[in-house]
Amino acid sequence: MKDMTDSREPYADRSQLESLVRGFESCTLAEFKHASHLSVALWYLARLPEAEAFVRMREGLHRFAAHHHSNLYHETITIFWLRFVRHFITRSDHNTPTHVLANQLADSRPDVRLIFDYYSQERLSSDEAKTSWIEPDLKPLDF
Repeated sequence: MKDMTDSREPYADRSQLESLVRGFESCTLAEFKHASHLSVALWYLARLPEAEAFVRMREGLHRFAAHHHSNLYHETITIFWLRFVRHFITRSDHNTPTHVLANQLADSRPDVRLIFDYYSQERLSSDEAKTSWIEPDLKPLDF
């Protein structure tokens, strides 16, 4: 799957979104860009209790990073985007199929730089932000 900034084809059906989630969980994806992160987060949040969805995403990202010999996991960024996707879901029609929601989320084009409306670079770069959730320093979350 390509990032939302790329020309990604929409998910035609549930199986395509499920394939992305399986590729993430099995660490078989060659790349895992912002759009894919959000689609997997949406999948988990739409199907699991919120606390379990957060755990599954966190554990999956740790596993994916370790598999690809990367140490790029960042707790505050992960929780920020999970909360963003949760808010997107709560504003959506609850009868909408998950793959359609993923397409709607992609069409809304959430910019990866949105986080800097809430966090300074200094705060987000801190060791504390990388290992645990910290509150924004520029403005409170509005979602």
